[in-house]
Amino acid sequence: MADPKGFLTTGREVARTRPAEERVKDWNEVYVPGSLLPIISKQAGRCMDCGIPFCHNGCPLGNLIPEWNDYAYREDWTAASERLHATNNFPEFTGRLCPAPCESACVLAINQPAVTIKNVEVSIIDKAWDSGDVTPQPPERLSGKTVAVIGSGPAGLAAAQQLTRAGHTVAVYERADRIGGLLRYGIPEFKMEKSHINRRIEQMRAEGTKFRTEIEIGRDIDAAKLRKRYDAVVIAAGATVSRDLPVPGRELNGVHFAMEYLPLSNKVQEGDLTVSPISAEGKHVVVIGGGDTGADCVGTAHRQGAASVTQLEIMPKPGEERAAHQPWPTFPMLYKVTSAHEEGGERVYSVSTTHFEGDEDGNVQFLHLIEVEFKGGKLEQKPGTERKIPAQLVTLAMGFTGTDQENGLVEQFGLELDERGNIARDADFATNVPGVYVAGDAGRGQSLIVWAIAEGRSAARGVDRMLTGASDLPAPIRPTDRALTV
Repeated sequence: MADPKGFLTTGREVARTRPAEERVKDWNEVYVPGSLLPIISKQAGRCMDCGIPFCHNGCPLGNLIPEWNDYAYREDWTAASERLHATNNFPEFTGRLCPAPCESACVLAINQPAVTIKNVEVSIIDKAWDSGDVTPQPPERLSGKTVAVIGSGPAGLAAAQQLTRAGHTVAVYERADRIGGLLRYGIPEFKMEKSHINRRIEQMRAEGTKFRTEIEIGRDIDAAKLRKRYDAVVIAAGATVSRDLPVPGRELNGVHFAMEYLPLSNKVQEGDLTVSPISAEGKHVVVIGGGDTGADCVGTAHRQGAASVTQLEIMPKPGEERAAHQPWPTFPMLYKVTSAHEEGGERVYSVSTTHFEGDEDGNVQFLHLIEVEFKGGKLEQKPGTERKIPAQLVTLAMGFTGTDQENGLVEQFGLELDERGNIARDADFATNVPGVYVAGDAGRGQSLIVWAIAEGRSAARGVDRMLTGASDLPAPIRPTDRALTV
């Protein structure tokens, strides 16, 4: 135990963010550079090194949290980095993007603020990069086996890195022009600067992983032919089909899916575009959907100079304390104020969009909504609560419904789907097609980045065992696992 009295003598302190009025003028990460290291050792000392560390189960990766908390407290950053990487290929991603179910499962959180696990994690990995402790780990020998990974999001990258280190020759296929999947084009720069992805890609290249961009399996290359070319295939194509809103006026100009809006902003930051073709500048913006993708749209609209930003959520406003049906150590649905919300805008709960209203040129101008409530387990509209709000740009951030089945990948492989429309798999993440595996949202459905990395690591073990007869690679989870986060 790092500090036996740390949880009694030290209060919770989190990373400081730059003033909202300052950060909306740029696209840099919202945190004050270097603000964590001066406080992080004491924060790590709040960890009680519990006899049963529930934080392990709260994290799908099974991160060895008490161990690297202890090393961080003692400022042994090299050892802390080694323990961190033992279960997580990309802690700089999760340390910035994960909602930290581990903190909800922290034993200290039963009646006190949880340990700042997420902040400790990102401090360790940033220090490791700065100190040169993160280096390529090429395999000692090659197996002679080849693997194709379809998709370069967190699941695909994790699977690729694990399989490369196991000695297999791995090629990652990505339909976009850059590697990273939703990490690259779905996550705004202010949440995670893309330099973090770039240096991981360079590490993976040095280890031997090959990358093929602007190739969509199912369209550019027949999936069945790809299967014949490689000894195994891992599908990590994500759940990229956005949930639509079929109401009158949906066809108006200015109504877009979040994943039409956000990638263009990221392309501006990459230098591909001078100005985004879908910009919030000077417009009244409405974001439909109260989750993290919606918050990303809110923060992006602020930086583009929106006249106003309103975020709509059909569900009631969550409470600030755990509900009785969400006891510790489960991951509760709580009211959350992200950095984007700190920057302004209005959040409206328990409302449903009835239709959009446009001008004579077909451009959206207003959004009509009505209040809703749950009665008898059903969502019902409240008569007399209809109203309209200005809306010159609307983004639909209501989640995703599954993997893309229009590009031919599912049909060409001959894959079976489960009852939710995801690609079905067994306990080793193998599909019904011999040698074809699936990891991440393509098999699980829309989920968290930690689940994606955990699934990529587990699928890699299944592939390695199929190719060699045995595997020393870790498998954090099985497809049926839900841990404490649901």
